[in-house]
Amino acid sequence: MDDYLTLAAASLLFVGSHFLMSHPLRAILVRRLGANGFMAVYSAISLLSFVWMIIAFGRAPKADGLWPVGDVVWILASLTTLVAAVLFAGSFIRNPSLPGVPDALAAQMPSGVFKATRHPMMWSFALWGAGHILVAPRIDNFIFAGSLVFLALVGSKAQEIKKSKLMGGQWALWLRRTHFFVRPAALFRVGIGPWVAGTLIWAVATWAHPYWGIADAGLFRWFGG
Repeated sequence: MDDYLTLAAASLLFVGSHFLMSHPLRAILVRRLGANGFMAVYSAISLLSFVWMIIAFGRAPKADGLWPVGDVVWILASLTTLVAAVLFAGSFIRNPSLPGVPDALAAQMPSGVFKATRHPMMWSFALWGAGHILVAPRIDNFIFAGSLVFLALVGSKAQEIKKSKLMGGQWALWLRRTHFFVRPAALFRVGIGPWVAGTLIWAVATWAHPYWGIADAGLFRWFGG
């Protein structure tokens, strides 16, 4: 039980620090530390708290799963994480949500993965977490991966509120042209680039699972030799 509490504390610090530093404390910290100082502190706290999460996750008991995990669940999880990788790969191209990207990009017509959702990076994290919960439905994973899912989706909404205040009409136009939830049919219209890059990321990540001490995943679960 103590190990679960430690994991919960690490996850709370990781998620809570993101929300606090991204919203209520951001302006204060930027004034006192400067933009570069703020980013350094933000990055350091995020990295250290996430490392603590990973260590706590590794030490937490690996209890029996809450539901049986067979090939159907593995296929669903594999497809979910593949879509996550595609969204992640395409999320760096003309993304008005990223720091330092010109606000004027919000006036553009959505292209690439933004045809599927206006938060491709956040949804990539959420789908990654959901896929891993599907195949490892344990308490420790609900805490670890569930925290990432929560941060990604609730953080997306919080980001929209902040952007609406900062950008006004430009962001309102972006909201009207895009969708919060991922539209599955639109994934086939995001272009070949995100699919090629995303499939490569997904293939490498699933291939590397055994080297991280994790069970075979993706196609390597069935064809890994």
